[in-house]
Amino acid sequence: MTQATPETGTVTMYSTTWCGYCRRLKSQLDREGIAYTEVNIELEPEAASFVEQVNGGNQTVPTLLFPDGSSATNPSLAEVKQRLGV
Repeated sequence: MTQATPETGTVTMYSTTWCGYCRRLKSQLDREGIAYTEVNIELEPEAASFVEQVNGGNQTVPTLLFPDGSSATNPSLAEVKQRLGV
């Protein structure tokens, strides 16, 4: 299963409503002006399957999908910025 890759300079963030790490990363991205599309894996079964696929069967969030098709689980803001080239 593959997910549509985000546009250049943005990321797709797979999250849940109760995830503290997700809330923290979203606030950091907002502060830095980095655009993202949030997908709640509890409401989107295909998204949950994608997260499991890239995390060894686990629904670990936040999982980010980058424009190059790569993903990262619970990345730091510095890693997101480096991977986006900002």
